[in-house]
Amino acid sequence: MSKTSQQNAAADANGVSVIHTQAHTSGLQQVPQLVPVSPGGGGKAVPPSKQGKKNSFVDRNSDEYRQRRERNNMAVKKSRLKSKQKAQDTLQRVNQLKEENERLEAKIKLLTKELSVLKDLFLEHAHNLADNVQPVGTETTTTNPENNGQ
Repeated sequence: MSKTSQQNAAADANGVSVIHTQAHTSGLQQVPQLVPVSPGGGGKAVPPSKQGKKNSFVDRNSDEYRQRRERNNMAVKKSRLKSKQKAQDTLQRVNQLKEENERLEAKIKLLTKELSVLKDLFLEHAHNLADNVQPVGTETTTTNPENNGQ
């Protein structure tokens, strides 16, 4: 079975040529290939989705253009409002956290003072108890109920 193929090369304005190969007898599908026109490979291959956008001229007076611009303008306004709202929300949250932090710091100071007072009271009470308790070796005469009957 002999395979014969044809090659058609067409160069476009981007410096890329598309080569279409067809295999008549094998039944293969066409597969376009992007290859640089210049032998040095100086140009970049541009995907087909980007090729049409560069070279297309849009009539600025057309209804389609005005509608696209209007939709784009609304999207930009919406995006800017959303960004502005997010910044305001963040600022409000920062202020709330600052106020909460100040309240908590004031509470810490109050509780630290209260702890200090309670600690002083405890130490004073413990010192008074220590003064009132007699040492173990200097007991006064106490009656021992077991020895009373003897």
